[in-house]
Amino acid sequence: MPDTRRGLLFGVAAYTMWGLFPLYWPLLKPSGAVEILAHRMVWSLVVVVAVLAVRRHWSWIRTITRRQLILLTVAAVTVSVNWGTYIYAVNTGHVVESALGYFINPLVSVLFGVLVFRERLRVWQWAAVGLGAVAVLILTLDYGRLPWIALVLAFSFGTYGLVKKKAGVGSAESLTIETLVLLVPALAYLLVLEANGTGTFAHHGAGHALLLVAAGLITAVPLLFFTASALLVPLTVIGLLQYIAPVLQFLCGVLIVHETMPASRWAGFVVVWLALSVFTWDSIRAARVSRRERAAELQTV
Repeated sequence: MPDTRRGLLFGVAAYTMWGLFPLYWPLLKPSGAVEILAHRMVWSLVVVVAVLAVRRHWSWIRTITRRQLILLTVAAVTVSVNWGTYIYAVNTGHVVESALGYFINPLVSVLFGVLVFRERLRVWQWAAVGLGAVAVLILTLDYGRLPWIALVLAFSFGTYGLVKKKAGVGSAESLTIETLVLLVPALAYLLVLEANGTGTFAHHGAGHALLLVAAGLITAVPLLFFTASALLVPLTVIGLLQYIAPVLQFLCGVLIVHETMPASRWAGFVVVWLALSVFTWDSIRAARVSRRERAAELQTV
């Protein structure tokens, strides 16, 4: 199978798994969001260590710098905020709002590019960001509050991606360090729950315990698939694939969980989708122009 096709399949698999997460977390009830998060941290570490053991890939440990360790510690904190907020959102009936967070995440990444890397946005990129701001305003009026779940998810995941980019460490390796950083507080929290009798791991049958353990597997596998995809297909393709997850999350919220969608909320989402359409069209157009310019330069050499 050609590398590009394999990369496409890996990418579709990763984003499809992320998009179907709203169907998984409710299965872990009566575990609370923080307890699920703690188990996710612990068992993710087990999975990535197993992957590294199979690959016999340990030499990278000696190459990690102090700066990378600090950055990955920050990444661990931001991803724990993201994971915890997402689990809370799904298990409290806010699946649609969580989907909104991942819809606006590309626009947040563009803002970070301006604020952190001093990038200059094209006119249509500014238009997309402006439409995103209008959508947040519409949804704020609809909810009667800021859509804080969506904003926390978008900004925490955007920060996570930014820090990971600066760290420059592979996915399995970085996830190992991130989960190691979180291991002690996660284990301590689980032990406290068991000590005071409020833990659920060993008190709701083997099936429930296995589902909590599997949280580590479903965390690590899509990340590994995503990394494989990113190495094999262009970034423009990754940019298009990333919409699979929030679309599936949105459909789960509307069609399976049956969350309320008044006209004002639909209006907000339509504006978000319009912003993403403008953003995607401009990104594809810019990539084509860049390819033409490179081809022209090669012909003149």
